[in-house]
Amino acid sequence: MQTNPFRFRPKLIPTLATLLLLPVLISLGQWQAHKAEQKQALQETYDRREEGAPLQVGAHPLNPEAVRYSRVVARGRYEPAYQILLDNQVHEGVAGYHVLTPLHIEGGNMHVLVNRGWVPVGRDRNVLPETDVPQGVVEVSGYAVTPSGKFFELEKPKDLRSGWQNVWQNLDLKRYTEAVPFPLQPVVIRLDPASTAGGYVREWPRPDARIEVHRGYALQWYGMAAVLMVFYLVTSIRKAVNDDHDHA
Repeated sequence: MQTNPFRFRPKLIPTLATLLLLPVLISLGQWQAHKAEQKQALQETYDRREEGAPLQVGAHPLNPEAVRYSRVVARGRYEPAYQILLDNQVHEGVAGYHVLTPLHIEGGNMHVLVNRGWVPVGRDRNVLPETDVPQGVVEVSGYAVTPSGKFFELEKPKDLRSGWQNVWQNLDLKRYTEAVPFPLQPVVIRLDPASTAGGYVREWPRPDARIEVHRGYALQWYGMAAVLMVFYLVTSIRKAVNDDHDHA
């Protein structure tokens, strides 16, 4: 009876390398796939809540998760003294800021931050762009969003007790709430593009933006895991054949 000369005889180092790399590649693929699923779920929530009637933002604190991406309206007066410019915002390849201004809601002391849109940096970063703030009572309409609490700071944030900071690297809503002398809603209103309440460039990204990119990355990582496994099996078998030939 003729024996099969092809045998699976893996070497130690390739086996260890495969055991180390394979879980990493699969985990990276799962991570990207999970991000795509999260964005898809957010988009579905956005689409569902967009169809509902606008919620009135008043003096009582909102549940941020319950109203996320809901259409909202609020009436009050802007308070420019506590306005901030959110840095590192890019529009059509141009660097700029998002202008966030607190709105003092009518009927109490509650406030809500309103993202009024994007403005360019300009030629000199030491000179901040001029941002007009409407006077008197305005009606703000838009969408409630909850800023991410995950961000990377290049430098330690300034101690706001020594003076107000106009430019922020990230929107740390907890830090902002602790720094201002008034209660604040735990959401930010993204001003509707059609609103006349003192807005700038407002081309807000969809929640599912770049979802296909995440799916593409997931396929790449899964593909690399498959290639690694095939390479390991093929080289292990080939080495076993070569070993048999060497002993012949």
